[in-house]
Amino acid sequence: MRLTRRQTLGLLGVSAATLWLRSRPAVAAGEPSEIYTLPPLPYDYDALEPVIDAETMRLHHDKHHAAYVNTLNKALTPYRQWHGLAIETLLRHLHQLPTAIQSTVRNHGGGHANHSLFWQSMAPNGGGEPAGDLAIAIENTFGSFPEFQAQFQQAGLRHFGSGWVWLVLTPQGNLTITTTLNQDSPLMQGQVPILGNDLWEHAYYLTYRNRRDQYLEAWWQVVNWPWVSDRYAQMRELLA
Repeated sequence: MRLTRRQTLGLLGVSAATLWLRSRPAVAAGEPSEIYTLPPLPYDYDALEPVIDAETMRLHHDKHHAAYVNTLNKALTPYRQWHGLAIETLLRHLHQLPTAIQSTVRNHGGGHANHSLFWQSMAPNGGGEPAGDLAIAIENTFGSFPEFQAQFQQAGLRHFGSGWVWLVLTPQGNLTITTTLNQDSPLMQGQVPILGNDLWEHAYYLTYRNRRDQYLEAWWQVVNWPWVSDRYAQMRELLA
């Protein structure tokens, strides 16, 4: 899936997004503004079973993700100059937003961005290993794909409470594993998320209860490596 122009600008960084902000026409009073929408799941609710059950997917997408989008839109309604921007742009420019909405954008905008990537990074009949440039980069960075998996899972297990575990690209174009609290996005640290797994209990509790380790291990069976590899290639192009 290719990035839209809005997403590309959002991921390019401060300078490109700032130039675009300066060039955007003002939103006329009473004119409908562009708002964020809940993206549909790219597969059926039960498509990832038995790794992730249908009830979890339905609640996670239709309730949790929808609530992030609705709360984000409500908070942004009075601030029309910030309408129509890629969510990646808002997260990168978080501290330029009005103080009154920074926490909401951080929590609910982050939740929207994180989950939008999460749904795409999984697929029925997923699993296996990446190919091409991503496979080479993982081997060069971590020594081997199994070693990368082990480090990713350990980072997820060590993370206390709710949050995410990520494979990200640094501003220098290097791969690294990191975690974020709650719905914080790596974008707020200048990093570009390539792959992320949700560590909130609502992502796995119906099937795995408190056994996060089993969830982290089983999750590899549904990772959509062709999509993740394509995203890596696109992000590398942006950073080049």
